[in-house]
Formats: sequence, structure tokens, C-alpha cells
Amino acid sequence: MDLELRDRVVLITGSERGTGRGVARVLAREGASVLVHGFELAKAEVVAEELRAQGQRAFAISGDVRTDAGAEETVRAARDHCGHVDVLVNNYGVAEGQGWLAGKTEDWIDIYHKNVLSGVRLVQAFLPGMRDRGFGRVIFVSTVGATRPGKTLPHYYASKAALVNMTVSLAQEVAGTGITVNTVSPGLIATDEVKASMIARGKKRGWGETWEEVAPHAAREFMNASAGIVGDPEDVGHLIAFLASDRARYIHGANLRIDGGAADCVQ
Repeated sequence: MDLELRDRVVLITGSERGTGRGVARVLAREGASVLVHGFELAKAEVVAEELRAQGQRAFAISGDVRTDAGAEETVRAARDHCGHVDVLVNNYGVAEGQGWLAGKTEDWIDIYHKNVLSGVRLVQAFLPGMRDRGFGRVIFVSTVGATRPGKTLPHYYASKAALVNMTVSLAQEVAGTGITVNTVSPGLIATDEVKASMIARGKKRGWGETWEEVAPHAAREFMNASAGIVGDPEDVGHLIAFLASDRARYIHGANLRIDGGAADCVQ
């Protein structure tokens, strides 16, 4: 299926590594001009150069989107390279924090800046241009834990749940403008960090010493994924690429889980 993204400019925050890097690879292959974002320009440039070496269009930009000033730097860099942004993928976020009784007020505020306001700042910057052009896609990356939270990391789960809530609100704000807003909520994804962690656990449990050996056990033991596999970053990228296209024009205000069938709830 040709998703017809060749004339689209896509900004993916936090795409110098992990899931964001996989998303960038997919969207670049689909023909989009990809703005690879990182906090350090050199790290973002590594990914952008990888894509350009394959004949794709990619530009490295940087900025600390956890702050107003850093978000403004990111916006300026994006406009300097491409003039505008058609598709904003708010991928940047962190899974950190302490437990209910250990965390302080400052911890909750800090994670909100990282996982929520980092996206809000860019929405406010790019939404007017999307409205003027009559097309736009805003995609938040949350987690299945937004609706299936555990007892640990309450700060993280609460902040990611806010993205699902904001999606519905923003979808109403842009009604009838040609802009759609959706959230993608991944389960366990085989980033390099996750693979290393799972292989280390797998060795201790006798599952094996390679990712291929450990992966089926990780899917069953850690996510109870009925698909029997652990998704990789490009699996998330394929879903986001579809949402970025005109083919997904009727998907609006949705929270789409991508977790290999691990969810045990209907919402």
C-alpha cells in the first residue's frame, strides 16, 4: 500500500534512539521528509545520516523539549530545514520515578514536563500552520500502562494517561480542519535497551543467551502477549505511518494499543 507520504514533513521527537528511531526509519522509507530530533544534535545526526545514506530525506535537529526555550529551539530548527511540519509525532518520554511513598511533589511535576508538556509545547507551535494548510497529523506515543497501570512508577503512568485524555480534547479542538489527533500505546518493544535487559534476565532463568532464544519467554512472562512475539520499533512505525496518511482520515481521537494482544481490558 502506498501511503503517499512523499510530500509530507514529519517531526518525531526523541527519534535519535529506541522506538523513535524505528519510527523514523519507517516514515523515511515511505518517502516523508523526516526531522530526526534529539537533545544532542550529534546523536540525531547519526540517524539522519543513516537515512540519507539510503537515499531518503532526513534532517537532524535538537532542542530540550522539556522546557519552553528548548521547544522553541526545536521549532526554529524544524522550520529552518523544512519550513513547516505536517505530521507531529510526540514520541519523546521517559519511564522513571519512584513509588507512591518515596516520590516527592517535584517528581510528579518533573515527569509531567517530560511526558506531557514536551508534546503540548510543540502542538501549540505547529497546530496553527496545520490548520491554515487544511492538513495535519498529531500523534502521541503513550503506553499500554496508561490504562493498565502497575503499582510502581505512578508518576509515569499518570503522565502517559494524560496523553490519552488530551487526544480526545484536542480532537474536538481541531474538528473539521483536516487535522487528526490520535495516540499510539505500545506494549513491550524490543529496543536495544529492552533486548539487553531481557537477555540478561534470560541467562539467569535459563532461557538462552540470544534475543531469538529469550524473546518468546519475554513475550509470555512479561507481557502475556498472545501473539507470542515482542514487537520491534518498526512495528510501531508502521502503525504511525498509516495514521500519518490520508488513508487514516477517519481515525480521530483514538487510543490504539499495539501490544501483541497483551491487554486484558476492553478500553
